[in-house]
Parts: sequence; C-alpha cells; structure tokens
Amino acid sequence: MKILETTAAVAQWRLNTSGVIGLVPTMGNLHAGHMALVNAACQRCDRVIVSIFVNPMQFGPNEDLATYPRTFDADCAALRHAGVEAVFAPSVSEMYPQNGASLTTVHVDDITGMLCGNRRPGHFDGVATVVAKLFNIVRPNRAFFGEKDFQQLAVVRRMSADLCTGVEIAGVATVRDADGLALSSRNQYLTADERRRALALPGAIGDCVTALRRGDRDFRSLEARAWSRMSDAGFDPDYVEIRQPDLAPATAASSAFRVLAAGHLGQTRLIDNMGMTV
Repeated sequence: MKILETTAAVAQWRLNTSGVIGLVPTMGNLHAGHMALVNAACQRCDRVIVSIFVNPMQFGPNEDLATYPRTFDADCAALRHAGVEAVFAPSVSEMYPQNGASLTTVHVDDITGMLCGNRRPGHFDGVATVVAKLFNIVRPNRAFFGEKDFQQLAVVRRMSADLCTGVEIAGVATVRDADGLALSSRNQYLTADERRRALALPGAIGDCVTALRRGDRDFRSLEARAWSRMSDAGFDPDYVEIRQPDLAPATAASSAFRVLAAGHLGQTRLIDNMGMTV
C-alpha cells in the first residue's frame, strides 16, 4: 500500500492507475463504520484510495480540532489488511498552501442552513471545500460517504452535481454498536455513564420512526417527545427534526422520511438519523 503525502504524488499514482477508482475521504481514527465504507469501495471499484486528513476548515473555534484522535499507524494497518491500494495523507500546508487557509471556498446554499449548519456555522463550507479539492486531486470515479452524517452526504451530493464533477456519490448505511449507538470517533470521549445514557439518542429517533410507520403524522408532537427523551437522559439537544430524504420539510403526503437529531452529552456532541419508507 502506498502512502502519498503530496498532490504531486497522487497525480503520479493516478497517472499509472487504471480501472474504476474509489475514494473514501476520512479524518482517520478509523472504526468499523469507516471500514464499512472501505469495504464497499473495494467491492465496487478496481482500485481504492483513502484520504486521512483532519480538515481544520470544518472545525469551529471552540471545537475539538487539537484533540481530535489521530491514530495513523493503526489506520494504515487496517487499510492495508482491507486491500486499499493507496492512502493520501497530506499536511495542512499541502491542502491549504496559503498559510493554512483557503482563499477559495465552496458554499452549498439552502441545505447547509439547517440542522447541524445552524449550530456549526462554516462547517459545511469546510466539508464542501475539502471534498471538492480531494475530487480534483484524486479524480475518482466513485466516492463513499456514511449515512450517519446524513446532511454531509446531502451537501456532498449537491456540490458534486452542481460542479459537474462526474463523481458518483455512494452512501453507505450507518454502522451501529450491538446496543444500537451509531459508531463515531467521538464516542471515545464519553464516560462510562455517558455511554450508557447516549442510547437515548437512537432510542428517541427509533421511537419517531416506529410512530411514523404506524401512520402518526403529528410531526411536531413526535419531535417534542424525542426531545424530551433526550433531555431526560442528560442531553442538551441541538435539534430533532422529521424531514424527507432530500431534507425538505416532511408533509402528511410524504412517502419517505428521515428523522435526524443531535445534541451534547457532557462535552461530546453526538448526531444520528434513521430513515423509513411507507
């Protein structure tokens, strides 16, 4: 497996690589959720490259950029075992040569002004910008993103389509622990007690999905009940919203739904979502 640290090295690798190229963008600290993306890419592509880059543009001033877990050697061992052909692991100065900043940013309107976008201003500009840069550097045929970050997946799909990248965006289902908590690098921040109480997040979302499946369309009441369940468990909820799969507001006539929620438990911010179709 090749470790590529510069855009020039990736360009040379890409020049000598044929077939369907799959890209899995990550920030490292890989867990089973990331590896599900990698495995999907390996199954659907001839060659797979994984990027490992903790992108400063998508962290706010009071977020965990400095302490975000970095486990590069273990990540590379797992990727090598999975059959990945190359890892792109650039420095910040390689990705942002203008003193670590970007004079050009990519902004996706509308869908970034809701949900996590309300609580993390600029976050999705950072996501869209770095993913656009990765697409330009790697020139993949397919790119793989997890459904756990459902709004991020929607933003990337919109950006890719609007900028005519030609990259097929593949969403991969959320991977959960045995008790139902969605896997996340930030789960390791939780204390043992918080980890137990974190189950209120998928539990509250699951209750909404069950009610929707029964035909309940009182969306505000369902959201309020989920909010209360999270609050009772010690969450400081950011939002609980029932939307359509394209993130448009849900209506009584909708045939498919996506329930999304986020909140802080102690010092850790957790997000999750589930979908259902009538």
